[in-house]
Amino acid sequence: MGKPQRSLTPEQAARQTWMGLLAKSDAAQLAGLVGAQGALPAFDWLRRPEIGGVMVRGRMGGSGAPFNLGEMTVTRCSLRLATGEVGHGYVQGRDKVQAEHAALVDALMQGPRADEVRDTVLDPLEAAQTEIRTARAAKAAATKVDFFTMVRGED
Repeated sequence: MGKPQRSLTPEQAARQTWMGLLAKSDAAQLAGLVGAQGALPAFDWLRRPEIGGVMVRGRMGGSGAPFNLGEMTVTRCSLRLATGEVGHGYVQGRDKVQAEHAALVDALMQGPRADEVRDTVLDPLEAAQTEIRTARAAKAAATKVDFFTMVRGED
């Protein structure tokens, strides 16, 4: 039997959502949106950006026994703003600047600028990812084959 799932608080679920959005974002787009924020707050590194690997696990059919699919390169970092908020950044690949931007946005989302950051950084990232998913779905739909069964008059 697996471990029981614990439910997330609304704050934890919201943070999980924006962390996933930042992790999947395009590095150049994220850099542009963060750069457009104007003066960014001072921060201290808790963990400078570092590159490592994580084991990716999978399940057959989404519900089967877990198995190790392979390793993936990730970059992570943690920082603390001068105002005390702590941000973490985890991104796929070897982009230390993208991890730093993700951590900075995570920290800003926990402070008084959260609404502004949501409007100017997270909403555009989400729109871009939705557009990519829609284009991918349309491309896949164009190759879809509909099979049907004709009923014959025989029993």
